[in-house]
Amino acid sequence: MKTSVLLKRFVPYYGKYKGIMVMDLFCAALTTVCELVLPLILRYITDVGMRDLASLTVKTVVTIGMLYFALRIIDGMASFYMAYIGHVMGASIETDMRQDAFRHLQKLSDNYFNNTKIGQIMSRITSDLFDVTEFAHHCPEEFFIALLKGVVSFLILARVNVLLTVIIFLLIPVMAISCTYFNLQVRKAFKKQRNHIGELNARIEDSLLGNKVVRAFANENVEIQKFDKDNQEFLRIKRHTYKYMAAFQNTIRIFDGLMYVVVIVAGGIFMIKGLIAPADLVAYTMYVTTLLTTIRRIIEFAEQFQRGMTGIERFAELMEAEIDIFDEEGAVSLENVKGEITFKNVAFEYPDDHTPVLSGINLTIKPGEKVALVGPSGGGKTTLCSLIPRFYDPTEGEILLDGQNIKNVTLQSLRSNIGVVQQDVYLFSGSVYENIAYGKADATREEVIQAAKMAGAHEFIMELKDGYDTYVGERGVKLSGGQKQRISIARVMVRSPKLVILDEATASLDNESEHLVAESLDKLAAGRTTITIAHRLTTIHGADRILVLSGNHIVEEGNHETLMEKQGIYYQLYTSSSIQ
Repeated sequence: MKTSVLLKRFVPYYGKYKGIMVMDLFCAALTTVCELVLPLILRYITDVGMRDLASLTVKTVVTIGMLYFALRIIDGMASFYMAYIGHVMGASIETDMRQDAFRHLQKLSDNYFNNTKIGQIMSRITSDLFDVTEFAHHCPEEFFIALLKGVVSFLILARVNVLLTVIIFLLIPVMAISCTYFNLQVRKAFKKQRNHIGELNARIEDSLLGNKVVRAFANENVEIQKFDKDNQEFLRIKRHTYKYMAAFQNTIRIFDGLMYVVVIVAGGIFMIKGLIAPADLVAYTMYVTTLLTTIRRIIEFAEQFQRGMTGIERFAELMEAEIDIFDEEGAVSLENVKGEITFKNVAFEYPDDHTPVLSGINLTIKPGEKVALVGPSGGGKTTLCSLIPRFYDPTEGEILLDGQNIKNVTLQSLRSNIGVVQQDVYLFSGSVYENIAYGKADATREEVIQAAKMAGAHEFIMELKDGYDTYVGERGVKLSGGQKQRISIARVMVRSPKLVILDEATASLDNESEHLVAESLDKLAAGRTTITIAHRLTTIHGADRILVLSGNHIVEEGNHETLMEKQGIYYQLYTSSSIQ
């Protein structure tokens, strides 16, 4: 992205901190004035001393010294404000950007997360924004100081000797042009670094989350080799970065030396010819030193600038990820939900590969009805259920809840009336209580305990070391599969939704756990519209209706007895020894 485009996106973040920014720039001006006064003081003392030393009294020198010391106190106070409040402003902007990025992530659909590595996402909202603090604070400050010093230095130097000043300042654009190439290469190198940090994060996350599989297959060395390869690639990228940084800084040093050569040679010749006084040449040299110091600061800041721009660019790329599931204009909140679901000629294909998953789905599920979905793997069962809470939107057709198109209701009210129990249970790092209460933000402790009892989880929870306050570990690793599943059911029960989706909720459990969870699921389904994706067909005998999905369509429909009599696909699935 062009720097101008990135700055246009970034500058509005200063809006909340306009007062701090103005004060910061005022303090920057004060420090600049204090720095520019010293050469004038030395020029005055040198000039008076060379012309009439007797007129230069101790009182005059002390007075000048005290005035300069007062300026240094002001300089110290201004510098403190810049270093403290200015940096806090930068950190606040970084915080605001990270908050916006996280909010944006919450609005993105499953399709984005299916195609983006979590490590890359984490890198974009954490490490990529670390350098924004320094960038946000120093960028306006450094350029303002450079502009102020440049203009004031030019005016003062021009009064001393116009020709010498023009020669000095003509070297600056030549230096800028010479450094542009290396500066752009540094920017590209930083972008590669950021991308590869995301890949490293993804590699580490993948290996650590799959550590049991790694150890089970004794593949520790394989993981170490893969990580070492990525780590060495990161070193190669950094080596490339440092090469251009060194070339960039060396170019500056060459021009730095060239400017001093001009001052020494041209200034010496001008002094010999009487075109510049000795005192003026001393002041001139000090101002050139001040100017070069400023240029060096800008050059040193160039690295921080490029780091900051790279972070902003990665942030901008994340913020430009399209939100494809959102509240339509005029969306209303669902009220008095009964739980009737209607599919009208619904078709769906994933946007990234455009492979048809569902086609011509027409279906009505009555309030309180228990419907089971079965069929070959990849038949679209999970996708069909994912359309109801709008994890995806259908490519064609519409879905109605109680006769109302779900696109015309708010996502919050739609999803708060739907409970989903999945095969792969995700528990958050925290206590048992916190994981159950996650289903209802304002749930009381009594409601949480009642939900646990209904889910058949209360007994085993009370046997845990700290009861409901027991820490479950990351992703619930301290609990068994059946325990995690019952906690997830309690999490849904505390919400008391009108529609429940059970996505192969018992597929990965042993027989004993399956029996316990099945009882909990029966309690959860009571009085609610329930859609069950079945892996073990023996668990859906009691379903009011069974739908068989195959070839993107509903090919069979009926209860267990009816479908068995037909001896079609359901009969083959049920009688297959692999399924039983």
